Amino acid sequence: MNFLELVKQRHSVRNYESRAVEKEKLEYVMECVRMAPSAVNFQPWKFAVVTDEPRLSQLKKAYPREWMANVPCLIVACVNHEKSWHRKSDGKDHADIDIAIAVEHLCLAATEQGLGTCWVCNFDVSLCREALQLPAHIEPAVLIPVGYAAEQEVSAKKRKSLDEILF
Repeated sequence: MNFLELVKQRHSVRNYESRAVEKEKLEYVMECVRMAPSAVNFQPWKFAVVTDEPRLSQLKKAYPREWMANVPCLIVACVNHEKSWHRKSDGKDHADIDIAIAVEHLCLAATEQGLGTCWVCNFDVSLCREALQLPAHIEPAVLIPVGYAAEQEVSAKKRKSLDEILF
């Protein structure tokens, strides 16, 4: 499959089978994440790959949705703003940009492996922080459910035309 086909295949999955994701697939996905670029190569990120039931249950409380019930794995993408690159001219912190690039590497690699994912950014940060026992300087930025998609119909992606986004 070429890259455009992979990008078109990736979509937000909100219905998962409960079967576990193979360790080899998770390792492959995380190796792809490790290779993601970051500003000045600072790599200001940490990732928690959670598959054990007690911690998974705790994390699911940070985003209590019915469709999360069967998710067999949650990956929490975290950033360290103290370790991220800040642009000299205006102090802009690139941590959020860096983590977004890494998370999209994760989602595309998972898709290539036949797995489903979904970006979850609207979650209870304090519950997530508590479940992972994160220090104050590490911010959980994105929850990514990972697993095998239960059958669901995928609608066509609604995207602006090239004319609308180019100038």
